[in-house]
Amino acid sequence: METKTLAVAQTSGVWEMVVHSGPMAKFVIILLFLFSVVSWAIMIFKLLGFKKIRQETARFTDIFRRRTSLENIYSSSKGMRACPMAKVFIAGYSEFASQFKASGGVVGSGESDQRYFLEGLDNIARSLERAVGEETTKMERFLFFLATTGSTSPFIGLFGTVWGIMISFQAVANTGATSIAVVAPGIAEALIATAAGLVAAVPAVIGYNYFIHRVRVFGTELDNFSLDFLSLIEKNFVKR
Repeated sequence: METKTLAVAQTSGVWEMVVHSGPMAKFVIILLFLFSVVSWAIMIFKLLGFKKIRQETARFTDIFRRRTSLENIYSSSKGMRACPMAKVFIAGYSEFASQFKASGGVVGSGESDQRYFLEGLDNIARSLERAVGEETTKMERFLFFLATTGSTSPFIGLFGTVWGIMISFQAVANTGATSIAVVAPGIAEALIATAAGLVAAVPAVIGYNYFIHRVRVFGTELDNFSLDFLSLIEKNFVKR
């Protein structure tokens, strides 16, 4: 019971210090609060997005490994709007179909028998590479804000603390009182800004590192898929 009462008293004390802090401290705390809210919104959005990407990627990988006709894979891919691998395939297939038709082949009718029409894979490889870059950039969207929050929030909080300490010492100079009881409340209020900066920065840094790791993993998977797709095209549709 005493522990609970103490915790409530501490929480109330922190809130009171925030409410009665100066204009600059309030501005810093509100700014850090907004940084934190946006960061958490981005992290939740990214978690849901990467979950959907993983689900659709598993579906697409299963379809691609069945080695059905490329046209059937293409038809299935168009409905997977959240799957970067499907979009990379669509980009590669579109370039392949364009070259294949220009060379005299008919995509979709007995593809396994329509061989030796393509001279090379350079254009297809470039299309795949460009699509991988675009999809990687999309997956990195909004992560810059997490990096910005993680790197700047502690300094914003430190600024609020330094400002508060300056005001506290100015008050000491004006009153002439040097007792710790006079200085401590102002310094405590100032330190809240540093605490707020750390509260905003730590989750943002953790989230940024996690999502950047996930982007790199997906990027590697996209590169490997591009190689598999090029190998499939070379095996069945390139002159030897």
